[in-house]
Amino acid sequence: MNYLDHAATTPMRPEALAAWTAAHALAGNPSSLHAGGRRARRVVEESRESLATQLGCRPSELVFTGGGTESDNLALKGLYWARRADDPRRRRVLVSAVEHHAVLDPAHWLGQTQDATVELLPVDETGLVRPETLAAALADGPDGPDDVALVSVMWANNEVGTVQPVAELAAACHVHGIPFHTDAVQAFGQVPVSFAESGVDAMTVTAHKIGGPVGIGALVLRRGLTVTALTHGGGQERDVRSGTLDTAGAAAFAAAASAAVRDLPAEARRLAALRDGLVRQVLARVPTAVLNGAAPGPSRLPGNAHLSFPGCEGDSLLMLLDARGIECSTGSACTSGVARPSHVLLAMGTGEETARGSLRFSFGHTSTEADVAAVAEAIAPVHERASRAGELLLPHRSASDDLT
Repeated sequence: MNYLDHAATTPMRPEALAAWTAAHALAGNPSSLHAGGRRARRVVEESRESLATQLGCRPSELVFTGGGTESDNLALKGLYWARRADDPRRRRVLVSAVEHHAVLDPAHWLGQTQDATVELLPVDETGLVRPETLAAALADGPDGPDDVALVSVMWANNEVGTVQPVAELAAACHVHGIPFHTDAVQAFGQVPVSFAESGVDAMTVTAHKIGGPVGIGALVLRRGLTVTALTHGGGQERDVRSGTLDTAGAAAFAAAASAAVRDLPAEARRLAALRDGLVRQVLARVPTAVLNGAAPGPSRLPGNAHLSFPGCEGDSLLMLLDARGIECSTGSACTSGVARPSHVLLAMGTGEETARGSLRFSFGHTSTEADVAAVAEAIAPVHERASRAGELLLPHRSASDDLT
């Protein structure tokens, strides 16, 4: 198999697997006072310190969670509730139109059930939120920026790989004392990420995107920032996130982060070369294909190649490639069995037909030139077959769209 879906999840690194296995051999709850509990606690705290070093934050600012989705929910809901309790006028929640659903869905839930006013920040044709766009949105409320509860803009987009100017966006919020959260799940391990240097107030990361295990993540919270807890029980993690700590997960997360940050400069160059080779060969074989997102360079994740194939259905392309042993993903979400175009591409101004026919190829630490060669060999016949299928489906699809 040629695995090109590292943005979804990436295989565990050997260092992480070794740390995970060793920690699993320990018996003891990190909250217990006996010797076994203290040994487990030491592993957790040493892992916290190591991970904090890689993230550019203080260990006391790092809250372990069950993953990126939990961290995003804790950030949005916890900040909103805390800010509303302090000042009831703070009802506005500003998030970019291209966020992952782990941010969009809790934001809309706040709007539907918690009296929030949710505003989607528009993006340009590359998926970028411009600082002047955010500044204008902050000033546009009934009470100006005084009624804004929080702002959330991802560090890098999970679909098209565009890297956002998070430091500038955070600075625009801080002029008015508004907390700024960023989902850095895709960015951490692919581009330099420093919590302190960026100036953000809350940051989401997760282990399984960098070669750690599924099931553990973290939310980094600036000291002094008040967040209302979602879960209550044992009072772990500064009473922000109750629940028994995952000792083995923390150890593996820290080991994966150390390896990812250590290798980042060389690995970023290697992945960018693989990505550029794939894009070049795909465009040579399918001239009508379009590269989405920012141009290759510092404004784009090195391991991301997101392409649209007009006249094709992304699902058809994906399954045809899968039959040839190539695993990637589409740019569309599936709701109740109905394929819909990517909200990210639509927000960027891409037409619905083009947005339907998109694929994301994402590279990681196990990627090789063989993966690029496999795509280059397969893409022309796969595209031809998907195009023929698209021509047959077009009348039916148009009629269906009229009914929705």
